[in-house]
Amino acid sequence: MFDRMRIMSASRAAARRLGLPQTATAPFCPSEVQGAIHIPSHPVGLTARLKRFMLYAGPGLLVAVGYMDPGNWATDIGAGSAFGYDLLFIIALSSLAAMLLQVLAARLGIVARLDLAQACRAHYPPRVNIALWLMAELAIIATDIAEVLGAALAIKLLFHIPLMIGIVLTALDMLLVLGLKGKGFRQVEAIITALVVTIAACFLVEPFLSHPDGAQVVHGLVPDLRRLASPQALYLSIGIVGATIMPHNLYLHSSVVQTRAVDPGEGSLKETIGLATTDTLLSLGIAAFVNAAILLLAASAFHAHGHTGVAEIEDAKALLSPLTGAVAAGLLFAIALLASGQSSTFTGTITGQVILDGFLQVKIPCWQRRVLTRALAIIPALIGIAFLGDRGVGPLLIVTQVVLSLQLPFAMWPLIRLSSRRDLMGEHAAPRWMQVAAWLVFVAIVAANLWMLYHFVA
Repeated sequence: MFDRMRIMSASRAAARRLGLPQTATAPFCPSEVQGAIHIPSHPVGLTARLKRFMLYAGPGLLVAVGYMDPGNWATDIGAGSAFGYDLLFIIALSSLAAMLLQVLAARLGIVARLDLAQACRAHYPPRVNIALWLMAELAIIATDIAEVLGAALAIKLLFHIPLMIGIVLTALDMLLVLGLKGKGFRQVEAIITALVVTIAACFLVEPFLSHPDGAQVVHGLVPDLRRLASPQALYLSIGIVGATIMPHNLYLHSSVVQTRAVDPGEGSLKETIGLATTDTLLSLGIAAFVNAAILLLAASAFHAHGHTGVAEIEDAKALLSPLTGAVAAGLLFAIALLASGQSSTFTGTITGQVILDGFLQVKIPCWQRRVLTRALAIIPALIGIAFLGDRGVGPLLIVTQVVLSLQLPFAMWPLIRLSSRRDLMGEHAAPRWMQVAAWLVFVAIVAANLWMLYHFVA
């Protein structure tokens, strides 16, 4: 018989014997680090303003890593190799939509002092909250499957270790989580910043090696729905949307902005919203650059040379060096992939704590959360590779991103509704133009998902 108390007691006893934490700890439990970073108000002079912004910056980067994870790589490579530059406008529009939604999430956390999960629990009935929690958990698991596959593939490419063993080795990232227990939130942000800089630096070099066609790039940025006529283009586009606008990041952002404590005073709340907006736009701008660079790389290196069926990241790495004429191209690609997979480890753990605490008011040690999430990711990843072989990485990655797109409306609906409520947000409720733009994005994503499901069934 299932005995929850006995299982919890046994778990705590095992943790004591192994010297593992038995309670939720900073920096992965956001409630433990709320207001931990002090931000001075009303700085005088440009230098002081820049220093203040650098002190505030960080939450945006934590969110941005989710927009450049291995799932993005699979969709961008598949889109670039199959359709050249044609789907570049999907990345651009998805990035703008992501910026809008993340700004709303940050605004909710700053003004209401509630993350999205806590706000849902306070304003919706229990059954609705349980459903929203399950959807959020599914999104985290789908993301973690992509991280596992991406990191395992990077290990294989760099060290020639079999993929199945690489998948098992990804479980060791729990050691990173344990090593940071009780540390300051800025230390996590510093690690994330280093990984993001690594990814961005690699893709700053790649376009110079692949020589994309400038005229075709401009053409690809111009929206044209006729390019989505084929089911494959639509499927990849929805995968790009799911990879770019990640549902669990809306919960994460509304929580981590509360790690900042701005001096109270007239206009300080408005200033804080401005700082968060700038941090978000700059960070997601970096993510948009990385995603566009991956698609440009696939379009110029593969599609332009007749390799229109490159859907596997492993094939992409193998083809890069001979097609670009630069040995470093493949190496930089693999290094960036490894950094991409590892960076999301931290944010996935934090988001898991956010939704557990917010929806269910449950706090567990971060290592338990990491073990549970990673086990739920490793098992389906191993099963998928066992059935499909190493060639199954690309299709599995794209499936995870489509799953994220299907989950997205269940996070968008409460975010838009709650951030627009005057009784919750007061004068800082989302302005009318933001509400209209957010609802248009919601309708577009729901319509695209229904269209894809119709094609899948038909």
